[in-house]
Amino acid sequence: MRHLVTFQYIEAITRAGSIRKAAEDMNITASALNRRIQRFEEEFGSEIFERLPRGVRLNPAGELLIRHIRAQESDLKRVQSQVADLSGVRRGHVSIACSQALVPYFLPKQIAKYRKAHPGVTFSVSVRDREAAEAELGTFKSDIALVFEPIFMADFQVQTMVPQTISTIMRPDHPLATQKVVRLRDCLDYACVLPESQYGVRFLIERAAAESSRTISPIAESDSFDFMRHYSLHEDAIAFQIPIGLEERDDLVFRELSTDDVPSGNLLLGQMRGRTLPVASARFMQQLEIELQKYS
Repeated sequence: MRHLVTFQYIEAITRAGSIRKAAEDMNITASALNRRIQRFEEEFGSEIFERLPRGVRLNPAGELLIRHIRAQESDLKRVQSQVADLSGVRRGHVSIACSQALVPYFLPKQIAKYRKAHPGVTFSVSVRDREAAEAELGTFKSDIALVFEPIFMADFQVQTMVPQTISTIMRPDHPLATQKVVRLRDCLDYACVLPESQYGVRFLIERAAAESSRTISPIAESDSFDFMRHYSLHEDAIAFQIPIGLEERDDLVFRELSTDDVPSGNLLLGQMRGRTLPVASARFMQQLEIELQKYS
């Protein structure tokens, strides 16, 4: 516990990349901060920063230490939330890394529902692709990940898995809008807007197209599903999304993409393997597990 303030200084220097800048951010003198770090390095038995002409950066020993610091911070938050539970006051902070599809509708509803019962809990929601979400779990920047079709899963402990059939998005006057289920080969005969290659929707569509010896030539690519969805309003183009990220509207229609062509993907809810979550995060994940079953 006596090193907590020093750990905060180390985190600040790591973020700023400079002792002088970190000192300004924390309202102390650069010389005082430098002495604090030097004393810690002497006690620790190793330097943790590489001194550069225009700042500092963590050396390999510092990288190991910063991971330890973040693990300790996570454990401390967990204990603090457990202590708060003992007094009957639900407090804490829940950090979530998620696919874009969860941002417009699903997560706002779930967070508001949880905070109605536990107004002392705060949240942070970060939109991350599959690889970045798992990386954030590993560095304790996020407690929970809710992502579509993750690829990097070595340290990802799945709590629940919900299949998601890909939906097509188009204007009501599009020639394919009259069909209840759309074939991929028909979609590829029209202008398409696709997510970038790191997204699960793109991965599944590209794999299916390759298996059918078709090529995909999107008229636009983006890392924003909002952009792709709204682009369909301005050109007779087809966009793609998973159903949990869609709600009915008058100016667009959503049609299921045939699973004979493109198999369903999985929406995975999980955490870092072997980690004990803070109480608020664990309780919120339990709520998500229940709600996600409605989409299976």
